[in-house]
Amino acid sequence: MMQILRDRISKDGKYLGKGILKVDAFMNHQIDPSLMKAIGEEFGKRFAAVKATRILTAETSGIAPALAAGMVLEIPIVFARKHQPITMAAEPYKEIAASHTHGKDVELIVSSEYMSADDRILIIDDFLASARTILALVKLVKASGATLVGVGAVIEKGFEGGRTLLKPLNVPIESLAEIERFDGDKIIFAGQVTSI
Repeated sequence: MMQILRDRISKDGKYLGKGILKVDAFMNHQIDPSLMKAIGEEFGKRFAAVKATRILTAETSGIAPALAAGMVLEIPIVFARKHQPITMAAEPYKEIAASHTHGKDVELIVSSEYMSADDRILIIDDFLASARTILALVKLVKASGATLVGVGAVIEKGFEGGRTLLKPLNVPIESLAEIERFDGDKIIFAGQVTSI
């Protein structure tokens, strides 16, 4: 686990109830560049061996950690868009994902120009919780014919069971900080010793 990240989650993360952790102060609205640099370096170490040719993430919260990892691994980042611009190539890959924070389904769209059967794709996202967004990204990878080589999440909410749903993919799954549970408004990390 990444101690600098755990410390920042403890300091500035806010549990809003219903499984939602607000990390806007450093990752999802305001971005801490020093922390993102450290996150990119950690993902770079953990995924160097998979020989990815591209990173895939979802708009918008996944872009910062994916970019940080891409800078270390020196590979392009593709982000699945939620709205199709008129500039996008015809016949993009599309999938639907249920968004926990938006409370509705969102469409994820990737241009066929930026992901092909020759690619080795590493998925990086901000959270691994129910895995709905990540599984939608996996479907986009499969639709393109590319090979999935790994999944990384900055923060994992282990109690939501998403990792179990990803295990059949048979690729490395890495999270940098795993939350075991919330105790009132307190964040309890996996492996953390708590006093009684």
